[in-house]
Amino acid sequence: MPVGLLVIHNISLPPGEFAGDAVVRLFTNTLDTEAHPYYGQLKGLKVSAHFLIRRDGGITQFVPCSKRAWHAGVSFWQGRTRCNDFSIGVELEGDDHTPFDDRQYVALARLTRLLGRNYPIRAVVGHSDIAPVRKTDPGRFFDWPRYFSMSGRAARPLPVAH
Repeated sequence: MPVGLLVIHNISLPPGEFAGDAVVRLFTNTLDTEAHPYYGQLKGLKVSAHFLIRRDGGITQFVPCSKRAWHAGVSFWQGRTRCNDFSIGVELEGDDHTPFDDRQYVALARLTRLLGRNYPIRAVVGHSDIAPVRKTDPGRFFDWPRYFSMSGRAARPLPVAH
């Protein structure tokens, strides 16, 4: 089904710690769940994202945009469920308590423009917009006006209540 939604997330493993290879290992199903006490709760979890943008602005692609990634979970947008079926997921290395790096905004804006030239993306939303009961990311420190200004996208539409 056509990709029409871009979903922005944040992630850090362990929570609040940046750098390292834990996020990459999580998305490639190679995370040693014994390596840190927090990782035990991730045992058996199978998740992925299309892209990860590191604090330094480096971008790693895990899943081709033409394939489904498992980033949205139970989700709902504009009358449709299962957002993984029609979205591209971008993870920003970060958390709900820390401002994002300038280089991440530059990389995300560039990636958004590129994706917009290749896919009929109609909306850009946060994970919290499509799973508001379960998720808070990208969090209060994500600067939506700055991102929209840099990426050339219009402001995000409000979610439809369900």
